[in-house]
Amino acid sequence: MAYLQPLSATHHPDLIDSFSVFERILGFVPNSMLTMQRCPEIVKGFTVLTEAVMSPHGSVDMGFKRLIAHFASKAAGCRYCEAHSLVAAKIHGVSDEKVAAVWDYKTNGLYTEAERVALDFALAAGSVPNGVDEALMINMKHYWSEQEIVEILAAVCLYGFLNRWNDSMATDLEEPPKALADTVLKGHGWTAGKHLS
Repeated sequence: MAYLQPLSATHHPDLIDSFSVFERILGFVPNSMLTMQRCPEIVKGFTVLTEAVMSPHGSVDMGFKRLIAHFASKAAGCRYCEAHSLVAAKIHGVSDEKVAAVWDYKTNGLYTEAERVALDFALAAGSVPNGVDEALMINMKHYWSEQEIVEILAAVCLYGFLNRWNDSMATDLEEPPKALADTVLKGHGWTAGKHLS
């Protein structure tokens, strides 16, 4: 059960625009934002950052950025964000087959070598202590431009905030991400853990 309960989405009417961003990303307003609204300016600031990092105008595919977020969340151990990032990946164009094979990425033909390197990078960058070394960065530069590397790392860092937030708050996991994670991730050891209401 969450340590702080989410407030109603209508609690702060001035957050309607911020909440609509997350409805587009996930199909619903996440409990993390509903809890965070106790400090409305944090929601507004986080929304601006989310729109910048996950922009459709970037060089890295929006759906793939969500897979990056999934791997960073896996490294950080945030089960809530692992589930959320997969829902967002599907909404932003990642196929059901590719989502289902997410943890077979090293061998599954649905993933390119460039994607494999970026997902390895997300795992290393999301780890504590950080696991990015010179060899991994050289490999990244082989497949990704400097702008793309910045976008990929920005997705890792954005979710770093969410990983800490949701694990510290034991945010209750909503049904759509829980159902997807139960289907896709349970066989790889995932459980909702403390994120069950």
